[in-house]
Amino acid sequence: MLRQLLSTIVIVLSFMLVATPTFAINLPDFTVLAEKQGPAVVNISITQVMRRNQMPFSGMPNDENLQEFFKRFGIPGMPGMPGAPGQGEQEYKSESLGSGFIISQDGYILTNSHVVNAADEVLVKLSDKREFKAKIIGADKRTDIALIKIEAKNLPKVSIGDPSKLKVGEWVAAIGSPFGLENTMTAGIVSAVGRALPQENYVPFIQTDVAINPGNSGGPLFNLAGEVVGVNSQIYSRSGGSMGLSFSIPIDVAINISNQLKSSGKITRGWLGVAIQELTKDLAESFGMKGTNGALIAGVEKAGPAEKAGLEPGDVIIQFDGKLIEVSSDLPRVVGMTEPGKSVNVDVLRKGNKKTLRIRVGEMPSEDIEISQSNTPSTEASSNKIGLTLSALTPQQKKKLNGKNGLLVIASTGEAAESGIRRGDVILGLNNNETQSADQFNKQINAVRSGKTVAVLVQRGDSTLYVPIKVK
Repeated sequence: MLRQLLSTIVIVLSFMLVATPTFAINLPDFTVLAEKQGPAVVNISITQVMRRNQMPFSGMPNDENLQEFFKRFGIPGMPGMPGAPGQGEQEYKSESLGSGFIISQDGYILTNSHVVNAADEVLVKLSDKREFKAKIIGADKRTDIALIKIEAKNLPKVSIGDPSKLKVGEWVAAIGSPFGLENTMTAGIVSAVGRALPQENYVPFIQTDVAINPGNSGGPLFNLAGEVVGVNSQIYSRSGGSMGLSFSIPIDVAINISNQLKSSGKITRGWLGVAIQELTKDLAESFGMKGTNGALIAGVEKAGPAEKAGLEPGDVIIQFDGKLIEVSSDLPRVVGMTEPGKSVNVDVLRKGNKKTLRIRVGEMPSEDIEISQSNTPSTEASSNKIGLTLSALTPQQKKKLNGKNGLLVIASTGEAAESGIRRGDVILGLNNNETQSADQFNKQINAVRSGKTVAVLVQRGDSTLYVPIKVK
């Protein structure tokens, strides 16, 4: 028995001795990547002249404003403040740092829009210590991409890769200037691809666990072939430092933006004129759908491309110009990348039936249209069994909604309040039916059997959304 036990131990130890070096050999070697691609990565220093009363307030690490500041990870400098508060110079210089990378030998450089935003002076430092003043060619806040230019020739440039070939678990590396430490390399793996982030509708982010810190912003993300696959843009952090949640803009998105900025100095995007929301299980049930794939149309702008083509609130877009729409966040990216003026086929589900519409894509307006609503009740009000007290819109309120029919929410209690409808919202419809009057709405609600889910179309501010409510 003892002899057998000793033999087993010897076999296990032998296996460990053999297996350990093999595992070490299989780890990636980033030395060649660093040597070849490092010279094409630059340090960017920003100077901005500010007035004293523009100085941001300090806060504790758990302060929401501070967290938002660190999300976009530029590093503000600590300007000198001579004299007591309110005394001394009325203006001071604020400095911040970021990264970038050279995409052409004649000096074009990609970085983040938030790195160079509102800069009075942009200074680029190369890996060989040469410094150049840079000109901002253009910037796009929606994708957080900026193109700058320095006057130099025969510069080292990066190789561009294909982010669509990235796989979760694949090794990647970043080079940048975290905390001002130039040409610093960090490595990790791809955690997710096509990641949608709140308020970031035009970028399918690459998520990694690469250590990204303040100052890496605008730097490149490389694959093992030494090709740039992304532009480091955001981190999720409670402290301001890396927590293993980093987000990069796919390089094909960045190159598309830079080409437009280089040729015309502005960005044009496709536009439908719709408001969309995620299709949840409850909403899908209320529309009689089995799955939750697609983008739910919550609102259609008057005289926009979607309305002209016959798209209606309650439609679910499942395919746009041959591209599948699996979640609502897919639609803005696909539409935005479509050339304005192009006519495309759009497949929708309407009341359970599939329809194909032909839509001529418009150009996204440069400024958003703001629609506000008064929450002052009119003299006539009605209530219903889901807890809504409603009144008809005044002519002034209706005008602000471009003539839409709707009912103003005077009070919200019960199931309506539990579902998130609140005072001041405007009810535009129930399921796929437009709201004509409070009496009509209440009759429709009263006809719904207990336990069924209805979808109430709500306008709040400049947004419309369907709110699922289970009738008790």
